[in-house]
Amino acid sequence: MNNVSFRDNSGFVFKHNGEIYRQINKVYKDNYEHLISCGLYDELTKSGFLIPHREVNLSGVNASNLYKYIRPEQINFITYPYEWCFSELKDAALLTLKIQKTALKYNMSLKDASAFNIQFRHGKPVFIDTLSFEKYEEKPWTAYGQFCRHFLAPLTLMCYTDITLNKLLITNIDGIPLDLCIKLLPVKAKLSTGVLLHIILHNSSVKNNENTGTIKGNTYFSKLAMESLIDSLEGCIKKLKPPDIKTEWGDYYSNTNYSKNSFKEKENIIKEYVKQITPATICDLGANRGDFSRTAALADCVSECISFDIDPLAVEQNYNLVKQQNGHKILPLILDLTNPTPAIGFANEERNNFLSRFKCDTVLALALIHHLAISNNLPFKNIAEFFARMGKYLIIEFVPKNDSKVQILLSSREDIFQNYTQDNFEEIFSEFYTILDKHPLAESERTIYLMRRK
Repeated sequence: MNNVSFRDNSGFVFKHNGEIYRQINKVYKDNYEHLISCGLYDELTKSGFLIPHREVNLSGVNASNLYKYIRPEQINFITYPYEWCFSELKDAALLTLKIQKTALKYNMSLKDASAFNIQFRHGKPVFIDTLSFEKYEEKPWTAYGQFCRHFLAPLTLMCYTDITLNKLLITNIDGIPLDLCIKLLPVKAKLSTGVLLHIILHNSSVKNNENTGTIKGNTYFSKLAMESLIDSLEGCIKKLKPPDIKTEWGDYYSNTNYSKNSFKEKENIIKEYVKQITPATICDLGANRGDFSRTAALADCVSECISFDIDPLAVEQNYNLVKQQNGHKILPLILDLTNPTPAIGFANEERNNFLSRFKCDTVLALALIHHLAISNNLPFKNIAEFFARMGKYLIIEFVPKNDSKVQILLSSREDIFQNYTQDNFEEIFSEFYTILDKHPLAESERTIYLMRRK
């Protein structure tokens, strides 16, 4: 038994025989029984807001302080808020508030409002922490400060300051400190009623209590006041929008060097390769707005496609398309392949690194190799080894040096890439993979390969 969470005295998540379980401790018994019996669990799971679970007996597993074991519905890929685009984080925030509103109807409340309590399933956010509910008392919302640090602060910074500032959550595991948020916000943001109330005045109140040693304890706070607070936060979140800016890859497909025939043939090649290898899970690296993620996900065999890109606005476009097209198989995420998500938290074990979370049947790496090898000076061997650690199969596009996109990369730097040739690419990748097929792309110098890890 491997305990992978340890901060909550109500229980913890652990892995047993390759599956995820949650232990419920005796101290949480009354809250858990109320959650199940009052109807809140049924409403939240039926609406898709809360991950469903079943109670289980685990043979050979003993634990002190045990009340129950539950097995939640399994999620293939665990993601974190610093990997989400603006609208993913916004939808996660609104779901948290919606759950709190629903809980109040059943005389319960969220004691936690961490962004890490949200995962994405079937293209939508879902709450995963069954032990975050407690019986309602007429006191200030316990999770208010956490909600502001985990959701309101990063969303406000992304809206008004820089779209990439949710990355601050990597170095602030319990949310972005409100005083830091205030320092980074422009004056126009501070004039917003929501920012003034829930960030500036809230932060002043917290600091004042710390300086005076005041402890509010169970100060009376009516349910009506609680509902008004949730409505105010909801209105504040809904008003926030991603900035209207241009990024390097945000309009990639309006400036591509593909002909219509090449683009269509590329789609057909991917369809054929996916049909041939029948993967259940795919990781599309450098997916931009996810056009070829959608192509791959059309196959009945594919249950999930994680669609990565470094550009936050490209990922934003991808996620909006997922919502518009009911693309439940696709999950867009932000990823810098040259600096993937690290392991963080106590002993570097609370939030896992990228490679430990994203193992898949097939890796898609289309129009990517030249960015890694030339823009970032990564040797073919390192790239091949990295891809091989992720999945059994690889569908990869080789972009030769005479391609116009590569020439743009070389226009501002010395060409020191004598080894960037197709023959060398094949030779080095063959150390890690068996090349099953290669297909030159029509009206292009590019070639698409299907490989199987050795």
